[in-house]
Amino acid sequence: MTICYIGIGSNLGDRKKRIETAIRRMKMIAATKVGKVSRIIETPAQGGPAQGPFLNAVAEIRTDLTPYQLLQELQQIESLLGRIRTVRNGPRTIDLDILTFGEIRMDEPALTIPHPRILERAFVAVPLREIAPQALAMVRSKTRKRPAAVRRKKTVCRSSRPSKRCRRQA
Repeated sequence: MTICYIGIGSNLGDRKKRIETAIRRMKMIAATKVGKVSRIIETPAQGGPAQGPFLNAVAEIRTDLTPYQLLQELQQIESLLGRIRTVRNGPRTIDLDILTFGEIRMDEPALTIPHPRILERAFVAVPLREIAPQALAMVRSKTRKRPAAVRRKKTVCRSSRPSKRCRRQA
């Protein structure tokens, strides 16, 4: 089984009850077991339109599902709990994000693992550090190793004919 960490957030309605219900529903996912769950913290909303504060937590799960199978299961839980995707970073009844999925790294339109903003957001990093400091350290080390630290060189041409007038730019 692969160890994964799931970010959980809610800022509409009975936030605590929705988080507790989401965790109960995650326990019902086939081939998946919920392990540690962080304490629930309240944080201000970041980005998006003006909105109320969030309650946030992180859950450790062990699963035999693939990342996309897990994503589909989590999105079904979100739908069941009234999540409607309208405004990006807008208010939501529940938000379930795959933060890490074992040692997998992927960057695809539908899914990026590890979650790209783990280290930037205290509402994820604080509960994750509480239950799995090693996962946070792993994300930090993978972020440092990313080729993004080495800038891609871009070809710059000063004429419409890319001959000797083109040069590589850092």
